[in-house]
Amino acid sequence: SVTTGAWAAQPEDWQLGFQKAGSENMTMITEFNDFLLILMTLICIFVLGLMLYVMVRFRASANPEPSKTTHNTLVEVIWTVVPIVILVVIAIPSFRLLYFQRVIPEAEMTVKAVGYQWYWGYEYPDHGDFAFDSLMLSDEERGDQPRLLATDTAMVVPVDTTVRVIVTAADVLHAFAMPAFGLKMDAVPGRLNETWFKAEETGTYYGQCSELCGIRHAFMPIRIEVVEKAEFAAWVEEAQNEYAEIDNADAMVASAELQDASRQ
Repeated sequence: SVTTGAWAAQPEDWQLGFQKAGSENMTMITEFNDFLLILMTLICIFVLGLMLYVMVRFRASANPEPSKTTHNTLVEVIWTVVPIVILVVIAIPSFRLLYFQRVIPEAEMTVKAVGYQWYWGYEYPDHGDFAFDSLMLSDEERGDQPRLLATDTAMVVPVDTTVRVIVTAADVLHAFAMPAFGLKMDAVPGRLNETWFKAEETGTYYGQCSELCGIRHAFMPIRIEVVEKAEFAAWVEEAQNEYAEIDNADAMVASAELQDASRQ
């Protein structure tokens, strides 16, 4: 098992903004959000000021003779061109961010995340193709881990490594979401979607299913342990042995059940 001993990018009480970014993708999302917030605030202040000016400047008592102006070419050009420029200013970083998210760089490893009602399963095709499930821990079992986010096992990945995540589902729609990495990908039965991340700091990261998937939708958390590369290599060796034994035991049980059924 792997225990990092440190929580990374965790939500805090009375927090107003995003969690601390754990990847370049989330850093870019946060910066874009801050840019939009400033831009929208300036626009709202300008519009409010313009409305107040019009209400005072063109009030009935100050204008007993209402203006009969029907058009103003300069004003019409300004209110057409300026919004276009603003939209272009928004679109350029938006498209850059979308490209960064959607065009997956050459991955150093791949993990497959499978959504079930109501837990996640992980497969490591590049490391012996072992697989395991990750289930939420009860309040009695979770220890000092966060409530409703603690799991018995975790997706383990090395730090500073480009990880491709293949996302699918075995039953209904789910969504694989990890706020600190800026990830949210739909898990669709019969379809393989993919996303990626590159964790910048070791630690424990928590996410949740973000697609309504049934009565226990709120109880299928995601835990990702980001460790040093040497520690990851040791974990892979241990996991290959541990989960191979589980697979062999399951195969023996299935074989025995099949033999019993054939005798009947």
